[in-house]
Amino acid sequence: MTTAPDSTPDSTPYDVIAIGCGPFNLGLAALADGLDDVRLAVLDSRPELTWHRGLMFGDAMLQVSFLADLVSLVEPAHRLSFLSFLRDNDRLYQFYVREKFHPTRREYETYLRWCAAQLDSLHFGHHVSEVSWTGEVFELTVERGESTETFAARHLVVGVGTEPAVPAALAGLPEERFLHSADYLFRREDLLRAGRVTVVGSGQSGAECALDLLRANADGGPAVSWLTRTPSFTPLDYSKLVLEMTTPSYVDYFHALDEASRDKLVKEQWRHYKGISSETLDDIHDVLYARDLTAAPVELQCGVAVVSAVARADGIELTLQHADSRKTFQHHCDAVVAATGYRNRPLPFVAALEDQVRRDAAGRWMINRDHSVETNAALAGRLFVANADLHSHGVAAPDLGIGAIRNATILNSVAGREVFRLPKSTAFTTFAIPG
Repeated sequence: MTTAPDSTPDSTPYDVIAIGCGPFNLGLAALADGLDDVRLAVLDSRPELTWHRGLMFGDAMLQVSFLADLVSLVEPAHRLSFLSFLRDNDRLYQFYVREKFHPTRREYETYLRWCAAQLDSLHFGHHVSEVSWTGEVFELTVERGESTETFAARHLVVGVGTEPAVPAALAGLPEERFLHSADYLFRREDLLRAGRVTVVGSGQSGAECALDLLRANADGGPAVSWLTRTPSFTPLDYSKLVLEMTTPSYVDYFHALDEASRDKLVKEQWRHYKGISSETLDDIHDVLYARDLTAAPVELQCGVAVVSAVARADGIELTLQHADSRKTFQHHCDAVVAATGYRNRPLPFVAALEDQVRRDAAGRWMINRDHSVETNAALAGRLFVANADLHSHGVAAPDLGIGAIRNATILNSVAGREVFRLPKSTAFTTFAIPG
């Protein structure tokens, strides 16, 4: 997996170089494996593939079916499917008897690493520092330890993922008293030694951190507060017809809307991908009900937003605003866990391409239905994105279930032919005006 790509400015360029090796670009490599007319490499700056290690709780479940693996929704008989992984690891019958469609998060990461170990197109320890367009190909400057190399590709796929987002109100807190939920398990022991821990944010990550702290609280751990600005601790909307909004049929509909309509829908549909699983909410209530009344205090409060935060000698003081009354009040604790979500990573390595890229009214890249970025005619190579298209493709964009379809669409576009047959009907619901 760490062999250097053999493309140099003097050799045949790759058809595609994908930057970043998360599940989406790993899936791209999996589908491209064995294609004679698509030569692909994936470059990642990390030494190896890992996935959400800071939130790898032992009982955490994936929120999508095992069919949302790297390949199955396009090629269910593919050698790198989740079922092939189970067979290869002699777990197929155990999974069958378990009768649950959702793997554990830990098992899913093991599956990803199993796939990565079988793909020669993956190259870790390769940091892409700059990309330029020569007029014929993309030229990539790649740092490998102390050396710098140059690679070339006709097309690029940018899939560098997201990074933790910390709101301005919390950004100034000292590191020893503050962490993002992405690092929770790395700092868990420090938190358990604190007297009062506050979790801010109520998506799935916030709920899992709160649940872990509540379990520790029941066993003599610190006092716990869980705060959210949403009106309630809202469950993920996982009903069947709502799930049809993560299908290609809905993506087709959403992409055809005007920018203002798309932005409005994204704001309204946050429950489809930012809510909490009902199972986690049930577990939290069970822990709250069973805990000894002599345990350290526990506080759950919704409809409050953090206005500011100050570190003092005796702990942290948060100023909160109550949504309904608009009044502010103070909240004190010793440590804060910010379960405040993620944002797209900055892309400094494509700075040389920025004047070729077309942007929408909000300054975001305009993205075509095939996930390529709209560019000026001078940039003949295509620049694709993976999971940076929420504004153009809707709530399905971060969903693992759309990954194989997105990658098949990209590979069909690169090859200029139907390498993979894409599904024509994926939802019972009709989203557009009939006719």
